[in-house]
Amino acid sequence: MNNKTLAFYNEHTQDFVDGTVTVDFHEVQDRFLQYVKEGSYLLDFGCGSGRDTKYFLDKGYRVDAIDGSIELCKYASALTGIEVKQMFFEDFDVVDSYDAIWASASLLHCAYDELDDVFARVYRALKEDGIFYCSFKYGDYQGYRNERYFTDLDEQEFMKFIAGKFELVEQWISEDARKDVKQLWLNSIVRKK
Repeated sequence: MNNKTLAFYNEHTQDFVDGTVTVDFHEVQDRFLQYVKEGSYLLDFGCGSGRDTKYFLDKGYRVDAIDGSIELCKYASALTGIEVKQMFFEDFDVVDSYDAIWASASLLHCAYDELDDVFARVYRALKEDGIFYCSFKYGDYQGYRNERYFTDLDEQEFMKFIAGKFELVEQWISEDARKDVKQLWLNSIVRKK
């Protein structure tokens, strides 16, 4: 994650948490979980406030969570009751460990030319037939918005990153779950080949 983006989350932790932690996201969470066996081992890859980690823990899943922002890690650890590790995507190096990986609105902070490597790291970390969910703002913009770096993707660009690694299970465009935000999102669920 880029330093300016990281600084934003470390400096504006409470504002970010206030805007996301109580958002009802169960429709997307449950859509992901329908492909994941009960009690599976999950990773929340860029967990932010810890909202989704808590939801999965409450549903009986074993969950690890990481985030690049040390301040968000502290908040998410307190919310979830588990140790949330501070880690950057490019330092994540795990092999055949997780049944499923969830990356909600997190990988979008990677530069476009970093995404191949991050998707490869997710692929290695998943067990055979593992499930991966990720979401990106919908479009083709790359650059700064509100002090944070974003890479937006459309369906065609997304397919470039999963080619040869994953099969597409489900993909849809949704409106932002936050009622006061006008934003379309590309949601994708894929399976490790």
